[in-house]
Amino acid sequence: MPAAAAAGACRFEPQGEGRVAGIVDARTIRLDDGREVRLAGIEPAATATRALAGLLNGRAVSLRGTDDTPDRYGRQPALVFLADSETPVQAMLLAQGEALVSAEIGDKDCAAALLEAEAGARRARKGTWADAAAIKNAESPDDILAGIGRFMVVEGRVLSVRQAGATTYLNFGRNWTWGFAVTISRRMLPAFDAAGIALKSLENRRIRVRGWIEGNTGPRIEVLRVGQIELLGAK
Repeated sequence: MPAAAAAGACRFEPQGEGRVAGIVDARTIRLDDGREVRLAGIEPAATATRALAGLLNGRAVSLRGTDDTPDRYGRQPALVFLADSETPVQAMLLAQGEALVSAEIGDKDCAAALLEAEAGARRARKGTWADAAAIKNAESPDDILAGIGRFMVVEGRVLSVRQAGATTYLNFGRNWTWGFAVTISRRMLPAFDAAGIALKSLENRRIRVRGWIEGNTGPRIEVLRVGQIELLGAK
């Protein structure tokens, strides 16, 4: 049901159709007309290539999305649907624990449906969620820093919210240099305001944040979309 919920929520404009001629990698398929399509909205798990091949090889598909402008590698980003299904393949992979939500999808309802598909796999400990370390603890910065350059999901309590220049820091450790932190640029503030989230209100809140790990000292995730942050319960 979590994957099926995305069927009604992720109805975007048609962007073409075709037959899958091959799997380029865990996030990219090649159609029989030569187009390469990147599965928008997810970050694949290590085992996703095999799962994707099982779902799509040789199958007729249709593409939907809000913008079919190719990325810098020439791939068309899209939600991919099997010809006989209204559920995006992305939601199927998420429900199997073969992918993580990337928070790339801006549509609120579709993003929520994809997160629910992921949550269903997490509750059932399917795929990548069978590993207890799939969600990193914000209080263990060394474990997070070991994944520099990788997409990760981190949970923890925000100990402080501080602004330095044009950047707001959500600090999860008392040592601001070495502890895990989330960075949010000033240009993102209107998006948080529109979502009804005052950054200062996150102080002492447990949150889940997802993104690419960076940092030369303490690990950091830069938030480029409001959907990268999920509130977890009350203060």
